[in-house]
Amino acid sequence: MRWSEIPPAARKYIIYHTIISPFLITWYMLPLYLFMTGYGVLDVGVIFTAVNAAAVPAAYAVGKVFESVPIRHGLVLIDALEGVSSVLYGLAKGAVAPAALFAGMLVEKVAGVFYPLYQAAERVLYPRDRLKEVLAWHMRLPEASQLVGFLVLGYVFGYILTTPEEYRLGFLAIGAVSFGTAIYLLKALPRLDRRERVEAEAPVLTVDREFRLILLVEALVTAAWFMAPEFVLLNYVVNTLGLTLFEAMVVEAAISLGAIAATYVTDAISDEHMFRAMAVGYALITAWAAIMLASPPFLIVVAAYFIMKFGDTLVFPFYGKWLFSKVPKEKATTVFGALSSYKRLIRLFTPALAGLLAAMHPTLPYLASLALFAATAALMEYLFRTYS
Repeated sequence: MRWSEIPPAARKYIIYHTIISPFLITWYMLPLYLFMTGYGVLDVGVIFTAVNAAAVPAAYAVGKVFESVPIRHGLVLIDALEGVSSVLYGLAKGAVAPAALFAGMLVEKVAGVFYPLYQAAERVLYPRDRLKEVLAWHMRLPEASQLVGFLVLGYVFGYILTTPEEYRLGFLAIGAVSFGTAIYLLKALPRLDRRERVEAEAPVLTVDREFRLILLVEALVTAAWFMAPEFVLLNYVVNTLGLTLFEAMVVEAAISLGAIAATYVTDAISDEHMFRAMAVGYALITAWAAIMLASPPFLIVVAAYFIMKFGDTLVFPFYGKWLFSKVPKEKATTVFGALSSYKRLIRLFTPALAGLLAAMHPTLPYLASLALFAATAALMEYLFRTYS
């Protein structure tokens, strides 16, 4: 599918993700800032868990407005809240630093409550008959942007601006970018309100056996990813191997290359083999966890993360198609919001557990990921044999 064949609103939405992708580096800058200001890996895990727990009441309250808020407004709110969060990180100095950091993390976590609206927007904007091809573009362009942006920003904050004061200035600048992308969303996207979500003779959501299997996959995969979060990789690269944020971003560049490469492979795989493709994808992710468990040298870390993202991207369009086939447009925000709450409960305590395991041994969290992804791969192979 050529770029020009994608509907205009969908193209603008993909461009939005392409713009914001490089600035997701804050997911690494924040834990590194905590490391450089005296926190250990266990401390970081406990802090993230405390924020997760504090965000539960806010998440419940915010979730109540999912059905009535136009999707575009929710997406704008995500960027606005994340802008506020970055500004709070930038103000985390002196006696107010712990409070500002915690408040910033809490605001960012509340913004995450609205993340299911991304899936809801995709459910509305992307043409159903060519969904897999559009999702390939959705992966390809933001990953290319992230590859370049992470390397540039990683070098800047790994070798040039390396003090806590300079990181705080970086957070303030990234906060300003978030406010700018919020304005872009207001200008570029339709409202995506209730009227635009409903299609004629829309199917009714049914919680059948397949949907229950989706819930099982969501549980396994959510727990697996959050047992090896960004701060675990950062702890290994920076605190164990003695490298910098730039080298961590070289790993991220390999992740982007793996994603881009896999999008061309998925184009050649027919939908009838989607469960086998997902089984292979999760098997590759399992191999990544096994390699990382062995405490590899840096170049092997880079290769392992390439393999991981290749496998993850192999899964992405087929899993998206499978999930979207079970969720009618008019139920999209409700269902994806419920799935988000479900996953939030699963990952409530995983940061502290990941931090504890990493404090015992830097790569021990990958053992838990390995077991969970291996179980997911086996489940997908079973589904392939059942539904093919």
